[in-house]
Amino acid sequence: MSAVTDLCLVERRALVARLRPTLAGLTRNRTVVLGTAIAGLLLTFAGMLATGGSGPIGTIMFVPWVALLATQLGPTWGGLAGAASTGFYFAAAEADGLPHDPVTLMLRLLPLVGVGVAAGFSSRRISSDALELQATSAVQGALLDSTLDGICLTDTSGRVLLANAPLQRISMALGLPPHGTVTERLLTLADQTTEPSRFRERMHELGHDQAASEDEFELSDSGRVFRGSTTPVARPDGTLVGRVWTLREVTADRRLERLRDAFVAAVSHELRTPLTSVSGFLELLGDEEDSLPLTGRTYLAAARRGTTRLRRIVEDLLLAAEIEAGLLELQTDAVDLTELAVEAVEVAKPAAAEKHIEVNLDTDGALPLEADATRLRQVLDNLLSNAIKYTPTGGKIVLAASGGDGHRRVEVSDNGIGIPQDEIGQLFSRFYRASNATRRAIPGTGVGLVIARAIVEGHGGTISLESREGEGTSVTVTLPLRQPGGGTYR
Repeated sequence: MSAVTDLCLVERRALVARLRPTLAGLTRNRTVVLGTAIAGLLLTFAGMLATGGSGPIGTIMFVPWVALLATQLGPTWGGLAGAASTGFYFAAAEADGLPHDPVTLMLRLLPLVGVGVAAGFSSRRISSDALELQATSAVQGALLDSTLDGICLTDTSGRVLLANAPLQRISMALGLPPHGTVTERLLTLADQTTEPSRFRERMHELGHDQAASEDEFELSDSGRVFRGSTTPVARPDGTLVGRVWTLREVTADRRLERLRDAFVAAVSHELRTPLTSVSGFLELLGDEEDSLPLTGRTYLAAARRGTTRLRRIVEDLLLAAEIEAGLLELQTDAVDLTELAVEAVEVAKPAAAEKHIEVNLDTDGALPLEADATRLRQVLDNLLSNAIKYTPTGGKIVLAASGGDGHRRVEVSDNGIGIPQDEIGQLFSRFYRASNATRRAIPGTGVGLVIARAIVEGHGGTISLESREGEGTSVTVTLPLRQPGGGTYR
């Protein structure tokens, strides 16, 4: 018996589900609604005549039909419908022989007319608001659909509330399931990525952590690369209501970066061999330098400077490629930061003297620490080289080294051209150069700070930069006293 009951319930629900769209369409059909309202008025009047119930029923039975007419025809016709309904009532009352007078007429007429006018105005207001909301939604939908990024809004549990057209296209192309939370859908891609276990772990983290995030993943079969980000959405009181998820394909960007890295590495390797030959011949010429005329010695000195600069550029480019590949080796040992600072200042003084720039050293005496002396010297050389390049003739540079509880600190400050405030955040990006340096045609590759940051962070330290355009720049490096051990920078 219960099985039959369950079957009837299932069939009833299926019938309701099939009828619901039809009924919804009929309620939106203006002709059907008007016909229903007029039929209702006439049937109510006929019912009063047939039953003689105009007295007990009163005009209340006309109210739904008056309101329905008003919603379709507006306040004027709603008022007229109320007046007509009052006429129907009094005609029925007359047929029933009920007494009536002007006061009774007004008491019946005014409420019905009021209902018709009020319903008409309310309907017009609701229709206006609905049209405005529809127009706003259409504009917002068009804006979201015109973006390159796939965007969706989810609730706090990760269920999709809204998704734009680009995200729907990406989802179809990737074969994502149409149901489930965002993380559940993305997890179906795990086995197709280059790092399945890391991808699964990250998806589980995103399913529980509501903080803002940014990640990338690559598909192993097609090589397509996607960058995804999330941003929490909260009410003014801070209550979390959901998240915005964005997905962008960055395959072309990553291919371009790989081509650029391959090109830089290839060019650097190809330059290294002829540079070695040129340097060797310059050394041979140096043995005969005393026999050269003044012009020859001048040319030889210029060739040496050019070769040294070119070798440094090549080494920096190769090191930047190693850093990008995660292959920076650090061999730590006991060193004295003060000695490294003294050596760096001495190396920098000839270049500073050419521009009449004063380079001063400020230290607190011996500053021992564990570090890779060669790499740390490279950091100091890069910072001083940048300071000299971007400081005009007659400027001043100070390298200050100091110690504290558990750390060592180096600060290189100058009174040079400075950096625009809106560009400071990009200075540690590969090959990026400040706009004022480009305008002044100051030579450089844009990898010095990238190398410095990688070496400093490889030591477990930090590097920061402060600058004001036209006033100068200050770069601060902080290093720990001890290293857990050498190894590969990550």
